[in-house]
Amino acid sequence: MTRSKLALSTTLAAIGLTSSMAFVSAAQADYPEQDIRLIIPYGPGGATDIIFRLISQEAEQYLGESIVPVNMAGAGATLGSRNVKDASPDGYTLLGSHDTIALSKLAGTVDYSFDAFEPIALLTQTINIPSTYAGHAVNSADEIADYVSENPGQVRFSMIPSSTDHFFWAQFFEEAGIDMADVRLVGYPDTGQQVSALMAEEVDFAMFNLPSGGAFYEDGTFKPLGIAHPERLDSLPEVATLREQGINMDHSTSRGVFAPKGTPQEVLDTVAQAYGQALENEQVKSRIENEFGSVVRFLAGDDYQAFLTENEAALSAAAENIDFQN
Repeated sequence: MTRSKLALSTTLAAIGLTSSMAFVSAAQADYPEQDIRLIIPYGPGGATDIIFRLISQEAEQYLGESIVPVNMAGAGATLGSRNVKDASPDGYTLLGSHDTIALSKLAGTVDYSFDAFEPIALLTQTINIPSTYAGHAVNSADEIADYVSENPGQVRFSMIPSSTDHFFWAQFFEEAGIDMADVRLVGYPDTGQQVSALMAEEVDFAMFNLPSGGAFYEDGTFKPLGIAHPERLDSLPEVATLREQGINMDHSTSRGVFAPKGTPQEVLDTVAQAYGQALENEQVKSRIENEFGSVVRFLAGDDYQAFLTENEAALSAAAENIDFQN
């Protein structure tokens, strides 16, 4: 897998830490003075939950106060995001989320997107993997189209409505030549319940990644069918990329930290600095890359804002071909 070579020092410069170090240091004298709640808008055990807990546990050492992860699943990940959007902008309630913020607006389930928050820092990008259960007739992603064609209306794909895997499957169907009228999309509130559903063979396919599915690939419970990345993953070297299988798409989940609109810049910088330092820990980086199939990519300040703007524009273009059902 391609390792992110983005130097943290470059990003730290981008957020102005060098020029404003004295200002930030002054802010750190006052903030934080109590535990910080990090709202994770999904249930426990999924990739988003695992990655944010790992990095936050390291980051809190640089803040001097605990970062307390709080799982707040529901309403397609908007229960948690709305809770943070409406929270006091004092730096003590933050959001750990990803592309689903923009997708929820594109799907028409909420009327806000990234611009309703103060972006703090992008932390990782996780490569997504279409998967099925052991014993299923399909053994690779390029066999899914034929299987659907042979079983029209009977093949079940799990997804969290309006989340990244909903978007993933819509893009996959288009690239693989599958008519959405021939498949059944089954909605679940979080990744943990999708894992249970696939394990119980309630559905045929689910989109996982190494944080959520890695242990099940290792013990043979689930089969990874393809890697949605230009290169194979070191952790799954035997699994071909989607592009190798003739499906021309890449897909990742870009996770970052957000604060309520109006949060003071010095607070944003303090939190960004702590997460940036956390990602410099070689053990944390190694686990993110080798155990969780993710790329460490730290962006903050204007760089992160530019990333979000570009990401939302790309999602908006792709969403024009998706018929979201609310």
